[in-house]
Amino acid sequence: MISAEKIPNNVNLSSNKRLQRALEHWQPKYIQWWRDMGPQGFQDHHQVYVRTAVSVDPEGWAHFEYVKLPEYRWGIFLADPVHDRRIGFGDFFGQPVWQEVPGEFRNQLRRLIVTQGDTEPASVEQQRLLGQRCPSLYDLRNLFQVNVEEGRHLWAMVYLLHSYFGRDGRDEAEELLERQSGNRDKPRILQAFNEPIDNWLDFFMFTMFTDRDGKSQLMSLSESSLDPLARTTRFMLTEEAHHMFVGETGVARILERTCQLMKEAGYSGDVRKLGGIDLPMIQKHLNQWFSLSLDLHGSEVSSNAASYFANGLKGRAKEDTFGEHVVKDAVYNMEFFEGGKAVTKDILMRNAMNEVLRDWYVGDCAAGVERWNRILESYGFSERLRLPDRKFNRGIGMYAGFHFDPNGVPLSDEMWERRKYEWLPSAADTEYLLSIMATPVFEPGKFANYIAPPRRGINQQPIDFEYVRTEQ
Repeated sequence: MISAEKIPNNVNLSSNKRLQRALEHWQPKYIQWWRDMGPQGFQDHHQVYVRTAVSVDPEGWAHFEYVKLPEYRWGIFLADPVHDRRIGFGDFFGQPVWQEVPGEFRNQLRRLIVTQGDTEPASVEQQRLLGQRCPSLYDLRNLFQVNVEEGRHLWAMVYLLHSYFGRDGRDEAEELLERQSGNRDKPRILQAFNEPIDNWLDFFMFTMFTDRDGKSQLMSLSESSLDPLARTTRFMLTEEAHHMFVGETGVARILERTCQLMKEAGYSGDVRKLGGIDLPMIQKHLNQWFSLSLDLHGSEVSSNAASYFANGLKGRAKEDTFGEHVVKDAVYNMEFFEGGKAVTKDILMRNAMNEVLRDWYVGDCAAGVERWNRILESYGFSERLRLPDRKFNRGIGMYAGFHFDPNGVPLSDEMWERRKYEWLPSAADTEYLLSIMATPVFEPGKFANYIAPPRRGINQQPIDFEYVRTEQ
């Protein structure tokens, strides 16, 4: 990589002048999108202490510096190639991986890349107003780090579209900047990325649960037989880990502060009277973002998922940990909801690949919730957070159109309408959260009343470090 290049990269971009010109033509449109739809109010007069990738080795990936957000150097980085890498699953198992897109799989691969690519700018758009309600400079910096890395992930997908899909790919890259989260006429592809994120509890739950779905999807794509896609997503995973860290620790810090305020209020008191976030409110937001993120895995039974697996396009998370990689005749025991009750059936494993990935995702989420519950335990509280049943609040798959409570008990339409805000955030809940977040905290080392400080700072800096500073 030549670091002086306009677009930092490790793909020898300067040797392909046509591709370089195409991406440099797209770059100003991206910068304009970032200014219009990125963090509002923090574009030109603030410097942010962020990590910028200049290469994929540890030293180059974790390069910290102050930058103005529009001057962040979004680059194109692929993980190092694996010598003699072979296809790890499906009908082509054991054959050499592909360096070009096979014509017969062109449309399927483009669809996968565009869908993944669409989520990246969407989350930036969802979070664009959060800076004006930040609980601390530490949190503000973490928000911006997440945002610039989502932008870099968009660059990663646009590189693949431009490199391997010709005019169709270039058109798709333009479309990625034209759709907008929540836009009535041109919304983002997946519904979770059209939901508003206007408070920090939503943001932390999003980065905990929805970015964890991003992790599971990227892990699946990192197994792909198209080697450039696999190498691109493997490097994206190194950045995705930080996003989930922000979410998990953010909720943990809110929980810790809630416990402190509950003790201050005499255990049975209302922490809202002290400006805190009560446990039922935290559980409601957990329910919402977990259920929305379950939908992102797609339908439980899917011929598309079967085709992606058979053709070697998208594997299972950690495919090498499975004993059998072709699974042509293997079956999966799945629960169905028929005639108002649950029944189990065996279906072909390939058709259940979305559910196999969802199983991994649910287990990973459950481990995170258990870590949160240790905080409640350490303060001597008997209450516990929990994941709702995977049938709860679903808009995609076999449970869409039916209603269940968080325990998976079926509900009538009338009962759901009457009780849904016991389990999901209401307008009044949102109004309360916005009221306690109305005044941002910009003083180094200070934190909003509803959240505890982190255990440590970033990159060995103190907690009261000036992570975001205003230009004089």
